[in-house]
Amino acid sequence: MEKVIPIKVSKDMKVKDLVDAMAKTGFGARKIGLAAKIAEEMFSDKECKVFLGVAGAMVPGGMKQLIIDLINKKYINVLVTTGANLTHDLAESLGHNHYHCDTWNDEKFNKEGYDRIYNVLMKNDVYGDLENFFSLNWDLFKDITKIKDLLSKIGELLPDNSNSILKACYKNNVPIYCPSLADSGIGLMIWGRLAAGKTIKVGAFEDMNDIIDFSWVSKRKGVIYIGGGVPKNFIQQSLQFSTAANYGIQITTDSPAGGGSSGAPLVEGKSWGKLEHDAEYVDVLCDATIALPLIFSRFL
Repeated sequence: MEKVIPIKVSKDMKVKDLVDAMAKTGFGARKIGLAAKIAEEMFSDKECKVFLGVAGAMVPGGMKQLIIDLINKKYINVLVTTGANLTHDLAESLGHNHYHCDTWNDEKFNKEGYDRIYNVLMKNDVYGDLENFFSLNWDLFKDITKIKDLLSKIGELLPDNSNSILKACYKNNVPIYCPSLADSGIGLMIWGRLAAGKTIKVGAFEDMNDIIDFSWVSKRKGVIYIGGGVPKNFIQQSLQFSTAANYGIQITTDSPAGGGSSGAPLVEGKSWGKLEHDAEYVDVLCDATIALPLIFSRFL
């Protein structure tokens, strides 16, 4: 058995060294250290394709650049995320920002035109600019049949210097799958065009074929789940109907007791054929805005 080694923090310690030291401690700190080691194995495996599932409000929470850097450094092959994260990403690409909010009066925010996401604020007028974006570019979207191709086109339309997840995925040919796109600000903008009599051919089911095909031809696979939810399950389904993952990292604050996907430990996936019996995996029970920068600091 390995001995627990008390952590020694020094003034000039690098984040990488801190995380390595955390792996020798116990409880949640060890989980973060183990996740960093599994990520290193996953990223160094030349036959491994990495699926990143991002739920939760990661863009408003300040995690956007970390995700962009992972994409630009070619660590990620497939991204599955929520329409909410893509809406916030697009809003920032159109010149909007998110703001700190450590105390709040929600009735006042409503009157002043701010929307609150825990301790972060966004101006409600972002929706006007989103609507203008879709109105101006609608003719470029109307013949697209897949959600991932619609998102790729949005990324293409953003300025070359746009610091966005959508743009990074477009430039690096990383497909973005968003099975719950209708449940978001982008979904509302598309619905608004349809309500005004416009048409679009995008369907909800064809992307499933593409992600399963990609999973089938990938010799080895790694999964990173941030927050679980629909992005996790969409990836899990592709593994269930192809071959299981060889590596897994899950960061969540949810409990398994409710039976939901977000709290389900990775090992549960073995019963479904979603995780290999000899896979390297770890569940990190932590706020993703704390765990993500620590786990992936050595790669960025």
